[in-house]
Order: sequence, then C-alpha cells, then structure tokens
Amino acid sequence: MKMDRSNAKKHIEELKINIRRHDHLYYVLDKPEISDAEYDKIFRELQDIENEFPELVTHDSPTQRIGGEPLKEFKSVIHKTSLLSLDNAMNDEELHAFDKRVREGLKKDKIEYVAELKIDGLAVNLEYKNGTFFRGSTRGDGERGEDITMNLRTVRSIPLELNNKVDIVARGEIYLPYDDFVRLNEEREDNGESKFANPRNAAAGSVRQLDPKITSKRPLSIFIYYGLTPPGKIKTHFETLKYLGDLGLKVNPNIKLCHGISEVQKYIKEWGSKRGKLKYEIDGIVVKVNDLEDQKKLGATSRAPRWAIAFKYPPMQAASVIEDIKVQVGRTGAITPVAHLKPVHLAGVTVKRATLHNEHEIKRKGIKIKDHVVVQRAGDVIPEVVKVIKDKRSGKEKEFHMPKKCPVCGGDIVRPEGEAVARCTNASCPAQVKGRIMLFSMRGAMDIEFLGPAIIDQLVDKGYIKDFADLYSLTKEDIKKLERMADKSAEKVIDSIQGSKNRAFDRLIFALGIRNVGSHVATILASNYPSIENLVKAKKEELVKIREIGPIVAEAIENFFAEKHNIKLLDKLRKAGVNLKSKVSKGPQLLKGKTFVFTGSLEKMSRPDAEELVRSLGGTASSSVSKNTDYVVAGSEPGSKLDKAKKLGVKTITEQEFRKLTRKK
Repeated sequence: MKMDRSNAKKHIEELKINIRRHDHLYYVLDKPEISDAEYDKIFRELQDIENEFPELVTHDSPTQRIGGEPLKEFKSVIHKTSLLSLDNAMNDEELHAFDKRVREGLKKDKIEYVAELKIDGLAVNLEYKNGTFFRGSTRGDGERGEDITMNLRTVRSIPLELNNKVDIVARGEIYLPYDDFVRLNEEREDNGESKFANPRNAAAGSVRQLDPKITSKRPLSIFIYYGLTPPGKIKTHFETLKYLGDLGLKVNPNIKLCHGISEVQKYIKEWGSKRGKLKYEIDGIVVKVNDLEDQKKLGATSRAPRWAIAFKYPPMQAASVIEDIKVQVGRTGAITPVAHLKPVHLAGVTVKRATLHNEHEIKRKGIKIKDHVVVQRAGDVIPEVVKVIKDKRSGKEKEFHMPKKCPVCGGDIVRPEGEAVARCTNASCPAQVKGRIMLFSMRGAMDIEFLGPAIIDQLVDKGYIKDFADLYSLTKEDIKKLERMADKSAEKVIDSIQGSKNRAFDRLIFALGIRNVGSHVATILASNYPSIENLVKAKKEELVKIREIGPIVAEAIENFFAEKHNIKLLDKLRKAGVNLKSKVSKGPQLLKGKTFVFTGSLEKMSRPDAEELVRSLGGTASSSVSKNTDYVVAGSEPGSKLDKAKKLGVKTITEQEFRKLTRKK
C-alpha cells in the first residue's frame, strides 16, 4: 500500500532516530548491535522514502552525509575563542619544570591533572546550536580557520544531532585509523595516484577536499578533547569530557585523572610501550590542569595555554639490515617489494619486514639488498625503510630487479607507462581473489545481496571457489557447510547468486574489476560495445577515440583482456549463463548522441533512475559539465554545475522539460 505524506514523515523520523542510534553504537562506542546488512536495509528504507517524498528530506538526515556539490573555495571562519597551540615537553625534566610553574602559579603543593593520548591528526572546531551541528572549521592560525562544515558532516562519528538541545563548541582531532590508511593507500596506488606519507597527512588532505563526496569516501573518525560548555555545575576538565560523551560526542576512552605529576609520568611510560598496539597514531601525551578555575587563573601566553603541555614521544625508528627483497601481491594485483630485515626491536614489537612501496621508491632512496637502513614504524602497521646508511656499505650490496612474472600465479606483471606501481594482470590470481569476489558481488556491480565478506572468506579458504566465476557453480549444500549457515540462509545466498545472472551489461563490466574502470566508465563501454566479445577485441587506439576514455584507461582495458586467465574467466561466466551482452532497447532512441548532466534534487524520480532513462533512450549521462554537454537538468537546490553550465553556455532545462524530451508524463 502506498504511504501517504503524513505516515512517511512519521516513519522517516523513526528511521532517523534508529540510524543515529546505530551510528553512535558503531562509530563512537565501537559496540555494534546489528550486522552491516541489517544496517544497510534500514538505511535503504530511509533513502527509498526520501526519494518518494523529497520535500521531507532534512539537513540532519543520515542520508545527507554523502556531501553536496563541490565547493569553489573554503570560506573563512573567525573562532569565538582562540585555538591555541601547546608547548612541548621532550623529557621528564621539562615535564617537572611545567609542574613546578603550575604549582607556583596557583600556590598549591599538588595539582590534579588529566592525561590524554595526543592523537596525531587535524584539529577541528565543531559548533552546535540547539543540539544541531551547524558549522565546523579547521584550526587555521588559531584565530581564523576554514569552514569545512560540508566535509565534517560526512564523518560518521560526528553526530549531526546531540542527545540534548544545547549550544556548545567542541574541539577534536580528525584522524584516520591505521587499517583504513593502509586500504586508502592501496586504492590510491591501484589508481596510479601518489600515496599519503602517513595517517595524519591522509586525514588533513581528506577534510580539506573541495568536493565533500571525496571526503565521504574516506573512513575518517574523531576524538573530542575539549569543550566550551554552557555555564553550570561543571567544575573540571574531566567532568567536561564526561558531559561531552553523554551528549553523544566521541571522547577517547583512555583518559586518566592523575593526582600529581608522578601519576602523569606513569601514564606516559605506560602508553610509551603500548602505543604501537593502538589502531590509530599518537605522537605524545597531553597533560592538562583539571580544575577549570585554575585554568583561568593560569591563563595563556600569546600562543599556548599555561595550564597544558604536550609530552612528545621520540620517533619510532631503528637501524637494521635488508637481508633480502621479495615481492607480495595485494588484493588489487599491485606488486609491492618488501624488505626482509634482520630482526630489530622497535616500539615494543620485533620488526622483520618493511614496505618499500614500489620499484621507483627503491631507486629514489638508492636501496640495495644487504644495505644498512633506518626503519620507521607507525604503530603496528606498515613499517617502512626511511633511508640508507651509505657509510656502512661494504661493496657486497646487490641491486633489486622487479620480476616479470607473478610469484603467486605466474601471470604477467605489467607496469603501465608513467605509473610507479607494477601489477599482476591475472584476475584469477589467488592473492587477489577475495578482493575481486567482493568487488564482483557488491551493490553497483552484480549486487549479490547475501554474499558478505565472512562468507567469501570461508568459500575461498575452504577451496570451494577460486574466482568469482566459481560462484555460479555453488550449491545450497556447499553453503550449508559453512559456519553458522542454516538451510534458509544458504537458500538466500544461492538465490541471490543465481539472480545476479541477468544484471545489466555495464554492471558486469564494472564487476570484472578492470583497473580504472568504475561504474561510469563501464556504462560508457557498454553503450559502445554490444557484447563482451566486441569489448575483448577492442585495442587501445580504438578505445581512446571514445569520449571520456583516456590512454591510461584504454591501456588497462587492453591489458586485462590480453591476459589468458581473464579470458577463461569470461568463458566460465558464459557457460554459467551470466549475461554478457547489452540489452537492446526496443523503444525509440530519442536522446541518441545527447549528453545530460543532472544537478539538484528531482521531484518525480531519483537521479540514478533519470540517468538510466537517458541511457535507455540512447543518450549519455555524465557527472560533470563540459562544453560537450548538451543539457543540464536542474532540480531543486542545484549546485555549482548549474553555474558552470551558464558560464559555458550549455542549455539548462527543468525536470518537467526533461520529461517532455523523454516523453515521460
């Protein structure tokens, strides 16, 4: 039964409250109560209702975290109170000197301090009015920062609504967890982009993107460390942090109330040995006077408060010897040289291997086998070789050369011209298979709904499948043999696999995992090649003639289909009955040769549906405006695409005019 507006509004509010609760449990408390699939189901339900009733979409809806149109530049924000820097203490002597200054300034024998992990990220200022997040900014020079509200709205650990309707200013550190940092660099490497040097640079670069949609794809998080709270009963910094946590803000759980500087020293020593086990990077400990009145009495210099100091840990580096260099194959096929080291103890962990990133990086740093080197470790992930100790060379050192064949599967290793990363081109390579199956089954590709990562891991580890084409040979009995898999669940998995056979041709192309071929490029290829047989025969010279297909993408496509293992995969898909052809539209090609760009919210249909309609009528749906664009369709609250269309003289039309062109009522 179709939902009326009144019921839709009520149900939207219920779903928003439910999603916010699960966001808080997952992103702030790290205690999820439901599976990712269950969460996605609730989220999709909200999206569907909002698509049907776009006038009910509010600024605080969880669906609006994806970000709006790209900004031309960041606006300037003047901070209500200065965001000062911190003075540093590099050793115990300097820490005791700070304690002495505080005690003398307050005329007290012993001070109560709060000790906190110093997160190595980017400081931001969050402003809430009546409990609603309305502005976020960078620290800047302390007095004036940049307005990055749209980007911060995409960070899921930042609540858009607090638990109470209060006006507050909170300050925190945006950071990128280690595992997510590694994955981000793998993706950038796979796309031929330069890798971030460390998690802090990745976090800072992510929140300062002019396009919020890019930020939304980065798994950023935040820890709140300070708050300008409403006047009342709060007397200490420790109470302030508890209050901020009760409001729903994410506060680091490893904060300690210390009675005197000796307890602070114990805390510093404890985390000095444990910091390598954290999931995020810290570079020290922040020590703050707990009493808020005492903080006011101590005041601040022009650059730093007198009531706080940052104890800085020394860099996590050590000297070792590269005993050998071997390559490993990542889930995307990227070939990474790895230094096998003479074991060295570093920040509480014995390090035996370190990444060398790529062949270009090895040559740039002049690294050879048997070299004495300095190794740096960021937490318990990605130790790397920082530099060679050249004055220790004996002349017995050997050059490293990248192998021509994949050490795992024997497939060809190719390094595209102008790129630093070499890759195995065999999509059936065991080292890549799990990642490729996950891509193949994801929404937007073959959309195999009940095939999650845990099931894929078991299927590969138990030897049931060796590539994504093997999915179609699975039986219900195979699935039932997996852990925690009942008869009904196994049936759902098999039904979702079988149901994916008739997906559109462009989704199949995207699902193959051809490097640099995303969903948009896959759609372009499907509109130019009626079947996989035609696409397999396409050469680089032919592909680059297609608008929006550049030489890098064209070369990746040609390389993919030149690999014999990939052709065997296609044969298996064909025999399984998977659709490998474009479905020819029987209707008139009303929009043939025309390119459309959509901006703003449409009333009668979602943007993906509108783009699919364009393609079904022979046209092209693009994500960006250029001089080759024929029409820009402007819905409500259009973004910068409309401005660009006017500047370029591209024709703009309303949704109603677009529907007339497509003969939709």
